Amino acid sequence: MGIRDLLLDVAGTYDADKKNAKGLPAQDRLRAVRGEWAHIVPVGFEAAGKGGSGDASKTPWIGVYDRDINRDSKKGLYLAYIFAEDLNTVTLTLQQGVTSLPRELGTGQKRRDYLERRAQALLAGLPDELVEGWRVRPDFKSKVHRARSYESGSVVARCYSTTSMPSEITLREDLWHMAEVLQHAAAVEKTLNSVETSGPPGAKGTGKKKAPVEFQGLDGFRPKDGSDYVARIPKRIIKKSRSHEVLLEAFSHYADERSFVPINKAMHPKDLVLRKDGIEWLVEAKTVKRGNPTKAVREAVGQLFEYNHFLYEQQGHAKPHLLALFTEDIGAYAAYLEGLGIASVWRTVDGWAGSVSAATWGIID
Repeated sequence: MGIRDLLLDVAGTYDADKKNAKGLPAQDRLRAVRGEWAHIVPVGFEAAGKGGSGDASKTPWIGVYDRDINRDSKKGLYLAYIFAEDLNTVTLTLQQGVTSLPRELGTGQKRRDYLERRAQALLAGLPDELVEGWRVRPDFKSKVHRARSYESGSVVARCYSTTSMPSEITLREDLWHMAEVLQHAAAVEKTLNSVETSGPPGAKGTGKKKAPVEFQGLDGFRPKDGSDYVARIPKRIIKKSRSHEVLLEAFSHYADERSFVPINKAMHPKDLVLRKDGIEWLVEAKTVKRGNPTKAVREAVGQLFEYNHFLYEQQGHAKPHLLALFTEDIGAYAAYLEGLGIASVWRTVDGWAGSVSAATWGIID
């Protein structure tokens, strides 16, 4: 079940007057969302539905977490679809954890003031073009303290009417956009001045606008076209993120369905090898962070060339086809990689896409 159908199903069947028990359609849907949306959320993300604990929540919600950033709704940053108490709207929001805040803040106005100051500081550090059209203040139509704290803790949001819900593709595009916003916000969060935002519980902000986040290395560079280079990365132990492993698993299943044989056993340090009809593809997988493929592409190029040289050419093996695999669209770099003899494939909101060579080989349609 997709995003649209599941949200509408919950909105149409949820009953806040009943317990959070099995056998209730809406509650069962919320519990099943992790599996239902596993193929929908971006690589490295997971979803979990919340319909209350014991008693049903007045405002049921679904959390969407980047596992490399945070998996706990009680603290930190995450995405959430939160239903209004009247179930007439559901809001996709970049949300701050509420329930692990210091006790001194209480559950009322002091906590809301703190969350609102922090939300404004986070928003000030985000690129304007990334949050254009998302500067929305949620209204969950509830007097419950936690729901009101969710309103204050929202950094950016988009509200959907349950009587005129957008298409499935639009909802998926919005979710993937917010996944990028979350990655940026997590970087901003690390730079926040504690006096401006957290400080002592209940302290007032300075009123100063938060300076834009400073990116490191190539993080802030987004090319409009490819530029020539050959990168070489020295041999070393490479730490793999959860997103990296999830990407490889998803792609392996996809390749298997298309009659390629995916192999990663006894292949270290190679990420993956595909085989079909006596032909071999050397695959290097990379996670794109904050919508910027520059660093991921450079690392993929370096490692593919290095492994091809040392593990194939110098050992007398036939040269493989080279394939770079990414968590999201790499834009102008697809043509750049083609020029280097490297095909590319990336995850999309509704499946997989890739470069000309990947299509020629039958890896993508």
